[in-house]
Amino acid sequence: MHSSKPSVSWVLAARDPHKLANFYAGLLQTEAQTGLADHHWIVPLPSGGSLQIYTPSRHRPWPASGAVLAPCLQRVTCHNPLEDLRCWRAEVLAMGGSSPEEPRQESFGAECWLTDPEGQRFLLLVTQAKEPTEEAM
Repeated sequence: MHSSKPSVSWVLAARDPHKLANFYAGLLQTEAQTGLADHHWIVPLPSGGSLQIYTPSRHRPWPASGAVLAPCLQRVTCHNPLEDLRCWRAEVLAMGGSSPEEPRQESFGAECWLTDPEGQRFLLLVTQAKEPTEEAM
């Protein structure tokens, strides 16, 4: 697997992600940015990182109340995002995480929800690099 090192952000499910992104951007005195799709917005955090606000796929159940905020670990790859995600998921499972679902390809990259050893949900996301990175060469 030739992916970048993971970065961490927070993902927040929302019925109106644009409106909620503007709300948090106002609170944090930053500017909401368009994300990977029309239902995805990014709010830069003043201390670094970001809050990613999205509407979940209609093909998945809405997150339970109290479970709409979760960490997102993200990598960028110059290769096949789904294959890289499968390898990364295997590493997480070997470390004690669990996964109620298989990784899946989406229009913006590959994603998979997992749980940590204490049962807390988190998202792994692998997106395609626009240009080759030095690490992948």
